Amino acid sequence: MKLSRLAALSSSIVLGAVLALTGAGTAQADTSAAALDYVAVGDSYSSGVGAGSYDSASGDCKRSTRAFPKLWAAANAPSSFAFTACSGARTNDVTANQLGPLSSATDLVSVTIGGNDAGFADVMTTCVLNSESTCLNRVAQAKAYVDSTLPARLDSVYNAIRAKAPSARVVVLGYPRFYQLNGSCVAGLSEGERAAINGASDHLNAALAKRAANHGFTFGSVVGTFTGHEICSGSSWLHSVNWLNIGESYHPTAAGQSGGYLPVLNAND
Repeated sequence: MKLSRLAALSSSIVLGAVLALTGAGTAQADTSAAALDYVAVGDSYSSGVGAGSYDSASGDCKRSTRAFPKLWAAANAPSSFAFTACSGARTNDVTANQLGPLSSATDLVSVTIGGNDAGFADVMTTCVLNSESTCLNRVAQAKAYVDSTLPARLDSVYNAIRAKAPSARVVVLGYPRFYQLNGSCVAGLSEGERAAINGASDHLNAALAKRAANHGFTFGSVVGTFTGHEICSGSSWLHSVNWLNIGESYHPTAAGQSGGYLPVLNAND
């Protein structure tokens, strides 16, 4: 009887110790998660152009409270969050103006960049205003730039990020396909133009994914999350051309930020 009581007491002590250790481990993990330092850099797809609710203090950078970096920070409460993404940014703008908050303490970096370097805004304008042949030629020029010049520019950004934040997990997010082919659009671009623009977006994403992998970064494709929500889908998460607010054209809506980009960052953070 005494042995049974002793065994029971010993079991209780062991169980209590296990529970205490488990609780301590959980608390430690929670503390570690809360201590994460996050920096969001990049272009208008990160700053949230098209989502509205812009922070007036961000000026022409148009950083939105509905942008995916802000949504991620609100949901995860990192110990520090720096949001330096800016509308219109190219690779050299990121290295020159956006990397100040990075340090050896930075745990997570997200970045969207490359579209402005490749001239996609001009591609879209050219295709909307000119003939199909002119559109296709401009798309071909953009793809040639992605092959010949963009890789070195991406390397300069990625090298700078790694140098300033050597321990950070870096998530490079891509761009959506803009059009649902054979969709609900009855006017505007031809199907050939829409297919060419989608192909150019895929071409850019492939280059981003390759450079990211070469630097040991994670590439997050948003093509899947935006599928069914492209322009011409009837449930678009992207603004079509808007002559009254041209800057928001071809950018994600608030739903595109929360439903298209945020889940991809969540899956790769």
